[in-house]
Amino acid sequence: MTFPVIEKAKFFKRFLFNFLCGNEDMHLKNYSLITRNNIIELAPAYDFLNSSIVLKGDVEETALTLRGKKKNLTRNILVEYLGKERMSLNNKPIANVLFDLENALTGWFKLLEISFLSDEMKELFYQLLKDRIHRLGLD
Repeated sequence: MTFPVIEKAKFFKRFLFNFLCGNEDMHLKNYSLITRNNIIELAPAYDFLNSSIVLKGDVEETALTLRGKKKNLTRNILVEYLGKERMSLNNKPIANVLFDLENALTGWFKLLEISFLSDEMKELFYQLLKDRIHRLGLD
């Protein structure tokens, strides 16, 4: 069985997306895999939402532990540890993922502005997004 680099890059992108948007409930089971002809690929994405703004108390940033942590994640943990060390991605696919996410941010803020969230929830989401963008170094 093989797990192609393109599928690893997709996983990396999905993980970063969920970190950025505040989806702390993405357990490993939410990243389903399909095997066809001895090739492993990610199943279509599902359950991508912001859970951080509705949960009260000490919030984790991910359901998956990265380098022993589930919160206070840094660019180093997300890029160097997850992307390079665990996913064995080189600089090019990592740069492509970060570029795609950075280019999508303007659209995210526009969608947030016209969403059906209350003004209070919009502000919570906006602040979370700004913080995560900064920590990932996309600002």
